[in-house]
Amino acid sequence: MAGTHGFSVSRYTPDRGVWSKLTARDSVMRRLDWPLLFSSLALSAVGSLLVWSATRNRTQLNQGDPYYFFFRHALNTGIGLALMIGTIWLGHRTLRGAVPVLYGLSVVLVLLVLTPLGATINGAHAWIVIGGGFSLQPSEFVKITIILGMAMLLASRVDAGDQLHPDHRTVVKALALAVLPMAIVMLMPDLGSVMVMAVIVLGVLLASGASNRWVFGLLGTGAIGAVLVWQLGVLDEYQINRFAAFANPELDPAGVGYNTNQARIAIGSGGLTGTGLFKGSQTTGQFVPEQQTDFVFTVAGEELGFLGAGLILLLLGVVLWRACRIARETTELYGTVVAAGIIAWFAFQSFENIGMTLGIMPVAGLPLPFVSYGGSSMFAVWVAIGLLQSIRVQRPMSA
Repeated sequence: MAGTHGFSVSRYTPDRGVWSKLTARDSVMRRLDWPLLFSSLALSAVGSLLVWSATRNRTQLNQGDPYYFFFRHALNTGIGLALMIGTIWLGHRTLRGAVPVLYGLSVVLVLLVLTPLGATINGAHAWIVIGGGFSLQPSEFVKITIILGMAMLLASRVDAGDQLHPDHRTVVKALALAVLPMAIVMLMPDLGSVMVMAVIVLGVLLASGASNRWVFGLLGTGAIGAVLVWQLGVLDEYQINRFAAFANPELDPAGVGYNTNQARIAIGSGGLTGTGLFKGSQTTGQFVPEQQTDFVFTVAGEELGFLGAGLILLLLGVVLWRACRIARETTELYGTVVAAGIIAWFAFQSFENIGMTLGIMPVAGLPLPFVSYGGSSMFAVWVAIGLLQSIRVQRPMSA
């Protein structure tokens, strides 16, 4: 039957593996969204150069090896690609059945952060140190399980043909599923990740066809919650200082406002074409803290200029455009909701990361997807690309 949310709904049947379903003529390779894949790869490739430039002179970080972060970023990208291939091979429909296990595992991991196994890095107590220089940020994987879990609940009866839209009881269950890990992440506190998760929840609800009253209600609740979080002192002092510096850029320019001031100087000095890769004075002089992670966009702005920074924005735009096409063309609500959650995640996190380097958003400690250094973030975004590709690969040819 046809739903009123802009796509037709077909009865769900269990997936038995994408490879066995597709004929040689209608192969996986033919069905892949190549612009999406190439744009994501290009972002990771550009990111490796920017990370290299930001860290090659930082001997206190690179252990005396100027290529240390470059090779690790490339390794993270390779592992991410393997995870993408594995996700496509399993298929988003197969993962639908594994959601309870994946969700439970992600909740356990974020709970472990609150135990003595957790570690504080760059002011955020959001990590589990594995050893050998490796660490894990479980909140990155919670984003995926929230998307998959909410999509499973919201689309179950719609894809079965029993309903046109998720009912109120189903929406309550989906919100409860998202609130639990978000509350745990807030206790760390990791405000940036919670902000992304909140946007994901809104994107998922909008795509599911749930009543708009839920969306407006959540926006109002979020505003009230933000005031309560501020008044009750849930945030750490460094997070409060970040918001204060955002509200008043001239506040303590040598202290809490130092990062954003140096970031704007770096980007502003790049001009149209930049100073040239490895030739930026702000980057070479190590004036911008955390430049390989949260502030990697400043390297592009300084050394590649407006044109290079614009290329990153263009590639991110292609990723979002292709994801929107995949969401629109799928014939099942489950696939649409999963794709919409990923779109909301990538769009908001990219806007927040780039916005904080330009001074139009507060510093929230969020990496730039595909570009910033970080294993957990890289693995999560490539799994998301795998989900998008799986949705496209498994759609009917007529769609």
